[in-house]
Amino acid sequence: MRLDKYLKTSRIIKRRTVANEACDSGRVSVNGKPAKAGQTVKTGDVIEIKFGTNTTKIEVLKTEENVRKEDASGMYKSIQ
Repeated sequence: MRLDKYLKTSRIIKRRTVANEACDSGRVSVNGKPAKAGQTVKTGDVIEIKFGTNTTKIEVLKTEENVRKEDASGMYKSIQ
């Protein structure tokens, strides 16, 4: 699954265009490497997102195309 679509589907970022811009501006990295929006994400990857001064680090648990709002948080695990 594409990185920008994963961020939107898992509801980490509300809109896919915003996820795309975050990726292209270098604020998102996958497994410690800067990532573009089209990069493929798979189970076990670690995604790090920089929001201003805050940094969010998550581990991908599953990738699904269509997920209900209630089940979206089960797609990832927060890492501190």
